[in-house]
Amino acid sequence: MADNKSATGSPDRDRINMSEDYEVRDWTESLGVSRERLQEAVDAVGSSADKVREYLSR
Repeated sequence: MADNKSATGSPDRDRINMSEDYEVRDWTESLGVSRERLQEAVDAVGSSADKVREYLSR
């Protein structure tokens, strides 16, 4: 499903879309990790931002 850029808000901020370069850039900057580390986290726990944060804090 394509990312609806006009539908911002909680559902959009709660998920990490690795297919959108601007989202990957924003998330890597926000979380202070590389693209590879972010991809590792998403692969391990899914696209939930909260679960990715938890994974990265381990």
